[in-house]
Amino acid sequence: MSDDKLPAVFNNGDSQTSDQSNVESSNRTILVDNEPNEGGFQVSCNGNLKESLKIYMYDLDPEFHIGLLDWRTQGNEIWPDIRTRIPPYPGALNSQHSMEYWLTLDLLASELSENPNTREAIREKNSSEADLIFVPFFSSLSYNRYSKVIRPQKKSKNWELQAKLVKFLRNQKEWKVSGGRNHVVLAHHPNSMLYARMQLWPAIFVLSDFGRYPTNIANVDKDVIAPYKHLIRSYVNDSSDFDSRKTLLFFQGAIHRKDASAPSVGGFARQDLFFLLKNEKDVHFSYGSVQRNGIRKASQGMHSSKFRLNIAGDTPSSNRLFNSIASHCVLVIISDDIELPYEDVLDYSEFCIFIRALDAVKKGFLINRIRSIT
Repeated sequence: MSDDKLPAVFNNGDSQTSDQSNVESSNRTILVDNEPNEGGFQVSCNGNLKESLKIYMYDLDPEFHIGLLDWRTQGNEIWPDIRTRIPPYPGALNSQHSMEYWLTLDLLASELSENPNTREAIREKNSSEADLIFVPFFSSLSYNRYSKVIRPQKKSKNWELQAKLVKFLRNQKEWKVSGGRNHVVLAHHPNSMLYARMQLWPAIFVLSDFGRYPTNIANVDKDVIAPYKHLIRSYVNDSSDFDSRKTLLFFQGAIHRKDASAPSVGGFARQDLFFLLKNEKDVHFSYGSVQRNGIRKASQGMHSSKFRLNIAGDTPSSNRLFNSIASHCVLVIISDDIELPYEDVLDYSEFCIFIRALDAVKKGFLINRIRSIT
């Protein structure tokens, strides 16, 4: 594999202080450049690629990808003719993990390109000539749709697809030659690939964060972090300024989280902050979901707010940073272990306020801090 064609890999170190502008860059997100890993490969960031990445994509049965979109095949076809029909990916919360869909479509589109050499990646039909091997399993969609066991079956469809995928890959000569180290496996939803991840760990995982992975399974040396697809649109034609926004602080989302018993993470902070802030007259803190126009209502609320609370969720990336940025709010980040996207090029301390969770839940601490900022 050509070293200069491997994808850039990002890492996040400890996030233990509320003033992150003083944290050394070596302890924060790291862009790994030409550092060999145990597998013998190297990773690098090359912003001026002279050649397109050549990607071999397995022709998996549609049940692993387009079939999960309820697309019906015609004859023996595996992929749709994207020039005439493209099955849509589900919206709402499903869409935040749709990178699996877009990466697959991009490779299919590369075969139709008049100038394929201008693309960053093209589909290569000969696996021995490829830089990477792409595994088109829509694992996030599989988890969201088929993770429940339907009786009398003993295993869910999601589990069965993972088991079939593991068996398929281990029987492929491409996997046997590399041990899987040049395979790209999509596992963007934090709960996707729960079974297969333990079997396919040598592969390059595309994840939303490292929150639910042991370091021997997923780590910065081999894997890639892809930010969530945004749920809201950018706020265009914004004529407001800081002083004209009537709401001081805004939060609308899930208040009760899976990790509520842990005293240093998001579920704990969300519930305590709700009780501390719910009666503040210029604070909007309420439950919200994607149902009943929830995204549109939340977007409208942020458009009239000065500050927006970004509280840790169940994983280090699940606190909707982009929603605040796109709505032109000042971000108030309460997440001690947050993994910030593109932190190697963005100085978040220029437009964000970082507050430790244990400080934020002290009576009066957060609201007094916010009111002191003008």
